[in-house]
Amino acid sequence: MNNSDLANLVAETNGLTKTDARKLVDDLFAKIAEAAAGGDEIAINGFGKFKVKQTAAREGRNPSTGAAIKIEASKKLTFSPAKAVKDKLNG
Repeated sequence: MNNSDLANLVAETNGLTKTDARKLVDDLFAKIAEAAAGGDEIAINGFGKFKVKQTAAREGRNPSTGAAIKIEASKKLTFSPAKAVKDKLNG
């Protein structure tokens, strides 16, 4: 499922136009990204949590040459599903 598919489902389910639903879906993901960029944890009740985790700088290996390379520290966005989602996934 992509953004357009999701927007179409939202439009059908809620009596919205496809254009309005697409704006809603795009804005939702933009707001989640903004909050994550600000370091906030985004908790969506019954769905899960998005968290920003910091990874430290480390040394790695180039798989082609085997040469040592430095991997910069970075931030990662992680997702932890809620119990209800886990239960749906596992029947």
